[in-house]
Amino acid sequence: MSSSSSSSSSDSSEEESMSEGEMARLMEEVEEKKKLISNMRNKPWRMKRRLAALKEAQQFVEKFEGALGKGKGRKLYAYKVMMTKKWIKFKRDFDNFKTACIPWERKIKEVESHFGSSVASYFIFLRWMYGMNLVLFGFTFGLVVIPEVLMGLPYGSIPRKTVPRAEQPTAMDFSVLWDFNGYAKYSVLFYGYYNNQRTIGFLKFRLPLSYLMVGVGTFGYSLMVVIRTMAKNANESGGDGEEGEFNFSWKMFTSWDYLIGNSETADNKFASITTSFKESIVDEEENQKDENIHLRRFLRVLANVLILCSLGGSGYLIYFVVKRSQEFAKMDNVGWYEKNEVEIVMSLLGLVCPPLFESIAELEDYHPRIALKWQLGRIFALFLGNLYTFLFALFDEVNQKLDEEESIKNATIWATNMYYSNYTGNSTAVTPPPINPADVIRGPCWETTVGIEFVKLTVSDIQVTYITILVGDFLRAVIVRFLNYCWCWDLEAGFPSYGEFDISGNVLGLVFNQGMIWMGAFYAPGLVGINVLRLLTSMYYQCWAVMSCNVPHERVFKASKSNNFYMGLLLLILFLSLLPVVYTIMTLPPSFDCGPFSGKKKMFDVITDTIELDFPAFMGKLFSYAANPGLIIPAVLLMVLAIYYLNSVSKAYQNSNIELKKKMQMQRDEEKNRRNNKDSTNSVMKDLEDLLPNKSMIANKAPDNSAIDNKKDQGNSQKVTGRPGAAAPKGAGVNLQKEVSLAAPNPRIAVTRPPGPRAPRPLPGNPRLAPPGPYGRGPPPPRMGRGQPRRQ
Repeated sequence: MSSSSSSSSSDSSEEESMSEGEMARLMEEVEEKKKLISNMRNKPWRMKRRLAALKEAQQFVEKFEGALGKGKGRKLYAYKVMMTKKWIKFKRDFDNFKTACIPWERKIKEVESHFGSSVASYFIFLRWMYGMNLVLFGFTFGLVVIPEVLMGLPYGSIPRKTVPRAEQPTAMDFSVLWDFNGYAKYSVLFYGYYNNQRTIGFLKFRLPLSYLMVGVGTFGYSLMVVIRTMAKNANESGGDGEEGEFNFSWKMFTSWDYLIGNSETADNKFASITTSFKESIVDEEENQKDENIHLRRFLRVLANVLILCSLGGSGYLIYFVVKRSQEFAKMDNVGWYEKNEVEIVMSLLGLVCPPLFESIAELEDYHPRIALKWQLGRIFALFLGNLYTFLFALFDEVNQKLDEEESIKNATIWATNMYYSNYTGNSTAVTPPPINPADVIRGPCWETTVGIEFVKLTVSDIQVTYITILVGDFLRAVIVRFLNYCWCWDLEAGFPSYGEFDISGNVLGLVFNQGMIWMGAFYAPGLVGINVLRLLTSMYYQCWAVMSCNVPHERVFKASKSNNFYMGLLLLILFLSLLPVVYTIMTLPPSFDCGPFSGKKKMFDVITDTIELDFPAFMGKLFSYAANPGLIIPAVLLMVLAIYYLNSVSKAYQNSNIELKKKMQMQRDEEKNRRNNKDSTNSVMKDLEDLLPNKSMIANKAPDNSAIDNKKDQGNSQKVTGRPGAAAPKGAGVNLQKEVSLAAPNPRIAVTRPPGPRAPRPLPGNPRLAPPGPYGRGPPPPRMGRGQPRRQ
């Protein structure tokens, strides 16, 4: 104990007696050791040397880092160093915690290891959409549904919250609820339930304004998130560069993760590396493929013509079915198929057309990644055409309901007046009781009708998707697995075989479903909650199906490093979903007896009423000036010019990046040629030697001193020749001499005397006394200068 205390006191006294220069030098050494610790992975050393150097550096830093302060400041500096280390450890642990909190990360990694990045990109996209819809669900339920339930009028208090008396006997039947009628129709799920009171509850909550703001804010938030994600993906994929350089070598020697300690994780990593090799092999084969260009163009044009015919036929079929359903709606005794014919036909088209497109696309013979994009675009055109055809037919029905609503409104007013006039005629002393809400004549409430159609489409799409997976994948896999031993042919190799995961169909199903959510959420606030449940169950259900029922694609290919193609489709469907909602808000009159906007000419009148009643007068003037077309048009033009300028700058940056990549590639090629071009260099030097007459211009020179010194340092006794251009020993490169010339080398001897007079030269036209050349060739020169050695 005494020895240790004495050593510590001596160390402290030494540290206190250090000068400023010693402190600065010690600080530099500590910083160098820190840099060595941080860059240890980049050192081309063996693991034993790395561990020894790392241990030595860490001990040095721990020993001297606290000695860099002075006097009382030393403890403060040591405290800062300790807190810095703890903060770094906290950030590392927090990053690990955030990674562990990412939902379904392990499931997606497992899918990626067995099926490749293309299949995993679908589940990443599904997880991203679940997060976005969870936020939309919070907006809708927190600002619309919960305020109405807690502070609004209860069920049965007003007609819009009461089931009509004629429908009450069957309002709880399963078949009625399955069609979202009865009590489901007069609930918080749909637009018609919400009251048009300007403020509700003790908080004076403005429900109509909140309903409109949430409907518009849904599109604003979705647009912001999609564009931000696209920009983030573009930034992540922009600096990756090309992967064509030594692709297989990098995969072979750098793919394994040596931190894996779990056998299951190791199996997944092994499968992932194998899959990545398959992906790279497919890319390499596609790059080296030779094809008949004229035949290929003809087949691609034929495939596009067939697909266009299929798209036109599906659009006409949907329009015909919607028109037919309007006729069925006027009948009394209608069967189940007639009631759900539109949803059944649209679901079947979404089920049949993608495999048909995929069969037609075999004629084109694109690379799998390009073929996937074409397939996605075609299915997107199919879904979008079907959706807009459905909307056009639906708005025809809305126009008919608006005409019907005017007559019902007049009939309701007349019936109310007759009721009160008859009651006051019989008894004038008593106040007439109010009409029972179940007996009031109702309007068609076209907003609720549109919301029901979107909810039915969403539910039918969920049913078709799950049943298709259960029958088309699970039952098919069971048959192939257990009947293959007793069948006439090989079921695994032939028909039906195991199914492959349909990337294009599933991605477009998600995009199409999200478009319906964006359109229908304004008419049915509960639709967002249904979609959240659908995405949550789809993640578990489809992960189970793909791991237990599917096999990897025969042509495994890499997904794009960024999912911007998926995001681009989502952005397009978002814009196209916004158009019907904006048309509804700005053009169509709301229903007179249901919804938060009843009693107004247009839905956006809620904003003008709020500005007039709740804001100061000058704010109303500012809004009126801001809504002036003379100000809006220049602002739009300025935005267009700004977008054009930014686009031009972006293209200029892209071109400069391409040029820099070309220069870097050329520099790498030149470096590669300079290192690896031994044979060509030797052959050129030999040709130069052969051009010299009788090799008389090459001096017999002693071996190069520098080469001999290098060989001595390396301990190699190989013979070194002075011949220019001769190949060096193996592994030493090409022996290129910079001093190759046609004259003899100058002697390297110190000059001790001044030079003597020059010898007389021959006159012009007379022959020279001696031919030029090195000593030893021809007669000696007439006189030697002083300081030059004589020839032995």
